[in-house]
Amino acid sequence: MMEFTDRVSRVEPSATLAISQLAGELEAEGADVVDLSVGEPDFPTPENVVDAGKASMDAGDTGYTSSNGISELREAIAEKLQGDGLEYGPENVIVTPGAKQALYETFQTLVQEGDEVVLLDPAWVSYEAMAKLAGASLSRVDLSAHEFRLEPALDELAGTVSDETELLVVNSPSNPSGAVYTDEALEGVRDLAVEHDITVISDEIYERITYGEEPTPLATLEGMRERTVTINGFSKAYSMTGWRLGYLAAPEELIDEAGKLHSHSVSCATNFVQHAGCEALENTEESVEEMVEAFEDRRDLLVDLLAEHDIDVRAPEGAFYMMVPVEEDDQSWCEGAIQDAHVATVPGGAFGTPGYARISYANSEERIREAVDRLVTEGYL
Repeated sequence: MMEFTDRVSRVEPSATLAISQLAGELEAEGADVVDLSVGEPDFPTPENVVDAGKASMDAGDTGYTSSNGISELREAIAEKLQGDGLEYGPENVIVTPGAKQALYETFQTLVQEGDEVVLLDPAWVSYEAMAKLAGASLSRVDLSAHEFRLEPALDELAGTVSDETELLVVNSPSNPSGAVYTDEALEGVRDLAVEHDITVISDEIYERITYGEEPTPLATLEGMRERTVTINGFSKAYSMTGWRLGYLAAPEELIDEAGKLHSHSVSCATNFVQHAGCEALENTEESVEEMVEAFEDRRDLLVDLLAEHDIDVRAPEGAFYMMVPVEEDDQSWCEGAIQDAHVATVPGGAFGTPGYARISYANSEERIREAVDRLVTEGYL
């Protein structure tokens, strides 16, 4: 009999992928499922990015690259970060196969067995898993009582972190709430991080998808450059989920250490995908703006449809998710919704916030209307 490690037994399967699997099974049986669980844009990768990837393959860019990424892409990422006010050069960047890999490498590099990691709930499902795989002790701060805003919860955060806290994870714009944290909130994080010498992961994967709010990169705040690991990637803003391309930006000493793990695990991100990434950073502004405008219209539609049924939700400032209050047993609610109404959502408990369902509006307006109609008809709204 095989014996499995304690670190794997600490982790539950991804709740989002479990819902997707159930949706797939129903569709295989012929059901028409409206999938509002998916965490990826429903737009194609911009044509010029696809063409750049094809041209790169045709040019023979199909072998290994330097482990931390091709120089052209690391330079383009550094230039992008500098434009955001971050004082980073190519030497501060590791290009990874997806932002999830960048997060994993960061957790593994910084967290020892028993170290405290603090999450802001609702928190993306993989943060908890990555912390547990690294052997962390988890503490959590619930933002749901404050409409998912961080600034009203700063006192609670101050009472949670201490000199023993190794890592704090901040995700703005947030998956799953869509909240964009204010400068006041981020300055509060900065003050606590400096006071207690805490390293902060700033997951900024949704920073291009916002609606009237400009998120502030955490590492631009005074005192934060040397204690922040900025995570970003190409999946969301450029609709490149399947390309698997992300990066982390951090002080050189962390790059050196995380680079060891990177080189011994994934070796490098795919060569021709990295060349496509250069094109995405340099020539896709119009495509990104069109996608974000469509997401904003869908957000407004969903807020209005819910309001018609006396469900008031705060309109998210970013990303393409919304946390909707449902029954206390949100797992049963979501399972029932997909079985009875054939509408897929994700239980809030998966993100540390039971009593909610995460709805993704990365779907057409027609399908969003259909989903709400079905949920009302079946008695779920």
